[in-house]
Amino acid sequence: MIDTIHALQTPEGVDLALRVAGPVPRALAWAVDLGLQLFGLAGVQVLIGAAFGGSGLALGLDAIVVFAVLWFYPVLFEVLGHGQTPGKRMLRIRVVQENGTPVGWASSVLRNFLLVADFLPFLYLAGLVSMCVDPSFRRLGDLAAGTLVSHADERRSAWRAGRAAVAEGPAAPPTLPLTLEEQGAVIAFAEREPLLSRERADELAGIADVLAGGEEPRSRLLAIAAWLLGRGA
Repeated sequence: MIDTIHALQTPEGVDLALRVAGPVPRALAWAVDLGLQLFGLAGVQVLIGAAFGGSGLALGLDAIVVFAVLWFYPVLFEVLGHGQTPGKRMLRIRVVQENGTPVGWASSVLRNFLLVADFLPFLYLAGLVSMCVDPSFRRLGDLAAGTLVSHADERRSAWRAGRAAVAEGPAAPPTLPLTLEEQGAVIAFAEREPLLSRERADELAGIADVLAGGEEPRSRLLAIAAWLLGRGA
């Protein structure tokens, strides 16, 4: 699979693909959520202090509120907000199950409560190492809960744009016979091409320039994909 595509197949035999989010957008989303949590906690603590002063009851309520917000804020938003906390929504990423289905209560609780393990030995080093070595950028909590974080809206729109471009663009047969695997690779490239930079698309198309017949590889591969999808010459 090229780039950061997490491929999967539904029980009905439908091929799907998720573009997984790397450490940078996830860290930015976490920072946004942490800022919102701290802001909310500060406001609640002011209200508790105004109502109960410095009594033991106020301290107890403070501790309960801090625990609830820090631990259940991400769980509630992920399950009730289609996998997106406010930070994830701002960065356009979402949490899903490995099979592409929405995240559930048990999985969300497990992945968020295991942030403690990801933090070890300091500054989320274990989680960062796990994301760097896992092909789908999953931290320890994701591995245990069977979840991953993928890009959301722009991936779907770009994927639809890729399908539309193949359907509407020029079609041409390949100059050489292609195996089923090669045909699938050409079609996959055409569908994913809108997700790639022009430089990356040209680089990948150049790998298969034997199919281009002397023409510009990227345009030629898109035309072959259209032909393979039944548009004819």
